[in-house]
Amino acid sequence: MALTLEQKQAIVAEVAAIAATAPAAIAAEYTGLNVAKMTALRRSAREAGIYLKVVRNTLARRAFEGTQFDCMSSTLSGPLLLAFSNAEPGSAAKVIRDFAQDNEQLVVRLIALDGRLLDATEIENVANMPSLDQARATLLGLLQAPLGKFLRVLSEPEGKFLRVLDARREQLTK
Repeated sequence: MALTLEQKQAIVAEVAAIAATAPAAIAAEYTGLNVAKMTALRRSAREAGIYLKVVRNTLARRAFEGTQFDCMSSTLSGPLLLAFSNAEPGSAAKVIRDFAQDNEQLVVRLIALDGRLLDATEIENVANMPSLDQARATLLGLLQAPLGKFLRVLSEPEGKFLRVLDARREQLTK
């Protein structure tokens, strides 16, 4: 079924709007997936807040113009499924990786992260990226550790003195 010009423009505008705000995108070949498996993939993507769309490559190229995913344009070929992450860069990679582990027909072809085109084998690294909350917690832990150690060092002489006094009191009461 051929798309009209208006339908094509609407698809390009929709994908361009998502691409303008997404931190990461994944293009995966889906040949061989039946309708039930595609429905399961779409359901898991929807639950994770991932934008998932099958788009013709020419329309995707037009949608990527002027976005950070322009680096993917020259390598788009074959039937591809586009997955755009939400606020977390690794969220789409997690959904695609988990689904591809159970379904060999879904093969990751391209990964773009912050304007850089990554090798498809990097899916594991992108999927294991910490979320924003995890990164903040790690940073706060790193910032808090030296201060905590410094306070323990400052309070140690007083604590040692109090333990000596307590030991002496115990000797005298025996």
